[in-house]
Parts: sequence; structure tokens; C-alpha cells
Amino acid sequence: MPQRCSNRYERNLRAQGFLAIAGVDEAGRGCLFGPVYAAACILDLAKPLRGLDDSKKLDVPARERLQQWIEERATAWAVASASAAEIDAINILQASRLAMRRAVQSLPRPADYLLVDATSVDLPIPQQGIIHGDALSRSIAAASILAKTHRDRRMREYDEQYPGYGFARHKGYGSPEHLAALDRLGPLPEHRFCYAPVRERAQRTLFS
Repeated sequence: MPQRCSNRYERNLRAQGFLAIAGVDEAGRGCLFGPVYAAACILDLAKPLRGLDDSKKLDVPARERLQQWIEERATAWAVASASAAEIDAINILQASRLAMRRAVQSLPRPADYLLVDATSVDLPIPQQGIIHGDALSRSIAAASILAKTHRDRRMREYDEQYPGYGFARHKGYGSPEHLAALDRLGPLPEHRFCYAPVRERAQRTLFS
């Protein structure tokens, strides 16, 4: 049977003496536009949060409700990002890891152990990468919700800044609406030019 999202990783680490266990995850890695966001979150196991799960499995009202609860009840949390220009310069994997490192470093309480979704963070802190961690660890799930909701809020701001692209709806992913807007209006400075759909349309605009 598939395992459910739980505190078992956190409990095992607490039994080993770790007291500030941060879940770490990112959002927006597959988008064509805008920053990649990451969050780090140290949950208070004495203040349980019902409904924590991989942010991709939750609808918008559930994510936003959980975001508020996480921010109110977590021992510590932080959100950070890496820009589209940084993604173009160092690639999306390294930019995601950079955003994660920034999030961990921004925690108001230092973490003594990291549970990371499927990768590692370039910091001298004991850590474990967990495949599908956002569906297995409640700390990583909380971080995934924070990263997703904060990025979605930024995309709504971009939607107001750049009307016609539909960022509030597709959140920067390569939807038919987004690709049609790119064909019609061309790429913006915040697009990720290392991604083929953006690069090809930028070249088309340049040589047309």
C-alpha cells in the first residue's frame, strides 16, 4: 500500500536528538515564466495541522487555508526564490537548490536537520532527500504549500503587471493560453529563455 503523509520521519529524527527539523520544497520548477520559489518549515508537533499533503493534491481554498494555519502554528518558516535570470544562468535544478538554500538560511530559528523533497541543499546541515517527500513527510508538505501559495500570489501580481498573458490562471506553466500569448505578444524579461518554448519564440521574434 502507498504510504501516507505523516510525521514518522520527524519522530524518528527527534528520537535521535534533532529538535529543529525543517521540511524543504520548491514550486514552479516546470514553469516557463517567473522565479522558482522554495520554502523551509519547522513544524511544531504539539500543534498538529489536519489535511497536510502534497500541494499539488490540494485545491486552491485548501492550500490557502493551510498556508494560514502553517504560518500561524509553525515553529519557524521562510520563503525565498531564484529569479528567471538566475535560472537561465545556472539551470533550473541549481536555481531550485539556490532558492531552497536561501529559504533555509532565512529561517528565524536555525534548523538542525533538513528533510528535502528529492534533492539536497548546499548547506553543512544534516539532511535527507526523500523521493515524493511532499506526499510522505508533513514538514515537506507544509513547505510545498508555502512555496506554492507564495508563488501563486506573485503570479497574480504579474498578471496585473502584464495583462494579456493570463498568469493568474496558468501560473506561468506552458498551457495553450500561455503559448498563444507568447506567440501573440512575445516573451517578457521574466520569461525563462533557457526553456525551449520561450527560446524558440524569442528567436522567431528576433528574426521576423
